[in-house]
Amino acid sequence: MKKSVSQHLADWVVGLTPENLDPAMERATLDTVVDVLGLCVAARDNDYTKSTIAACDEAGNATVIAQGCQLAPIGAALINGTAAHGEDFDNTFEGCPVHSGAVIVPATLAIAEQRGLDGARTVLAIAAGIEIMCRLGLVSNKSVHQAGFHPTAVLGTFAATISAAIVTKLQHQAVVNGLGVAGSLASGIIEYLADGSSTKRLHAGWAAQSGLRAAALGGAGFTGPVTVFEGVHGFFSAFAPSIKPDFSLLLDDLGRKWVGSSLAFKPYACGTMVQPYIDCALALRKKNIPADKIAEIVCAVGEGTVHRLWEPLALKQQPPTAYAAKFSTPYCMAVAYLDGDAGLAQFTEAKIRNPDVLKLAAKIRFVVDPKNEYPKNYTGHLHAKLTDGSEIKLDQPHLRGGSRDPLSQEELDFKFRQNAAFGGWQSDRAEALLAFGRGLSSQPNMSALAKVGA
Repeated sequence: MKKSVSQHLADWVVGLTPENLDPAMERATLDTVVDVLGLCVAARDNDYTKSTIAACDEAGNATVIAQGCQLAPIGAALINGTAAHGEDFDNTFEGCPVHSGAVIVPATLAIAEQRGLDGARTVLAIAAGIEIMCRLGLVSNKSVHQAGFHPTAVLGTFAATISAAIVTKLQHQAVVNGLGVAGSLASGIIEYLADGSSTKRLHAGWAAQSGLRAAALGGAGFTGPVTVFEGVHGFFSAFAPSIKPDFSLLLDDLGRKWVGSSLAFKPYACGTMVQPYIDCALALRKKNIPADKIAEIVCAVGEGTVHRLWEPLALKQQPPTAYAAKFSTPYCMAVAYLDGDAGLAQFTEAKIRNPDVLKLAAKIRFVVDPKNEYPKNYTGHLHAKLTDGSEIKLDQPHLRGGSRDPLSQEELDFKFRQNAAFGGWQSDRAEALLAFGRGLSSQPNMSALAKVGA
């Protein structure tokens, strides 16, 4: 009998050892750990983090990052995932904008700490979850978004299940069952786009905790459909009905080629596809043109980005909340042009009401370019028309921080330090957590996280 997709994945999971990791994937994994830890600190005092903490009361021994407490792994994964994804500053993937770090790192660290796992297997579990999440993103392409769901939420549940299965050393049938259960726990709609509410922030944490729950159920003998991915009523039929999934993108060369080694890390604290347009705005800024001399900016964009980042245009030009501003290309470009950055400080309730920013954002609109490479490549294109009649065209050919122009370890460590400082941590405390993340592979067990991370 032909094996199902989940059976193929289970074959891979049960045979994985730390020796299967190649150096590039291990580096990407450690970079991801560092990025997530810093983002958890940055978001530690934010209202959505506090609200999530208030909703979790299960005692346990999994560290809630930067909160001075431990909870059951389910709660810690939910809180840490929500915090890590909360400012939309976490890693992504070219091919489908999934945020693997904010799902996989919180899920894995929570269950690994509870079980006293060593660092080498913890890194393996994180790497495997990242790999499956990215490959599922390649299969889904734009289709999950088109169906109204958030890829990080729904794909992340399967990936976190894989990581938890590796931590707990589930056997083949338990892995298959866990993935089958994960299909019924996956959720996350994108209606947050309507009003800038916080549910997108929750999606990463929910996927993390759902993956832990699915793996636990599978390990306990609870059954799930073996054809959860490819079945007539399976995941892709439900969450991506516009495509016929090509599972070779998920299964071919699995374990020999690590596609997750080409993760992208964001230089700006906003939506992934906005980032190249921010670079265009910053390039225009270098020309020292006063904002009032700009008559109009027209951006050529990929059709698949319009419903999230450009429409309705009037709302995007005047976003209702600081969070909504992160998914507004006109706002992000305008604030970057005026401030010279689009970091955490550019997304506050005061900043989104700045009249100079809003005046410039109102001049920024889009046209769809049918030749745009999205989602295979994230590019930026700006056509500025000035009041004197002159015109300027600028292009950003790729995502800075992505596979074509990656951030260095030094740049990522600087980002970590900046995020920790934003969260109010002193440098000595931040350096201890950074050292933990960078040295995760050699940690004898995860108990050290409570000492440096809480």
